[in-house]
Amino acid sequence: MGTTSTDDAQAGEREDLLAIVADQRTNFRYAVGDISDQQAGLSTTVSELTLGGLVKHLGDVQRTWIAVVDGTAPGEVGWADLDPDGNRMTEGETLAGLLDAFHAAAADFDRTVRQEPDLDRLVTLPRYPWSPPEPITWTVRHVLLHVFREIAHHCGHADIIREALDGASTTARMAEAASRGADAEGNDAEGADAESGGGSDIGGG
Repeated sequence: MGTTSTDDAQAGEREDLLAIVADQRTNFRYAVGDISDQQAGLSTTVSELTLGGLVKHLGDVQRTWIAVVDGTAPGEVGWADLDPDGNRMTEGETLAGLLDAFHAAAADFDRTVRQEPDLDRLVTLPRYPWSPPEPITWTVRHVLLHVFREIAHHCGHADIIREALDGASTTARMAEAASRGADAEGNDAEGADAESGGGSDIGGG
């Protein structure tokens, strides 16, 4: 009976985790699809969150964690270093542009994780104003799971904002697109599968 090396086991785990992250990104893209720039900038709840702002934020989130994994993140981030418009779709920004940045960040994040030789490697997180005084270290695996949680968290926000905007349901949009053989951007299903790992309705709302 054959044995499985640690490297082989991590490779399988890595691809499983990346596939789940890709599925969650797909759900998010359905929630923000087929709307105008004007709609993307609308706040439909008592919160100031908008669909465009969430796209922007999740692109930035993935870039931030790439820097943590590759060791280029700053050691400390103060209040003055935080972008006050990091969660807002500002004047002159377009949904298409924000989605392009989101997709580019996703591709770079996945590439960084695939090139990481050891998911158990510890990385030190930057210290933020709300961080505890002692340094925090996570494994690369923990970072990957955290990014999944972050995207899933904001998928719920996006679902609520979108339903209040025009009544659209992420799950219904996914089912309708599947019947047409299309993905969240209206592309054919073969192209969608290549990026998302199949686009299954994991966590669809």
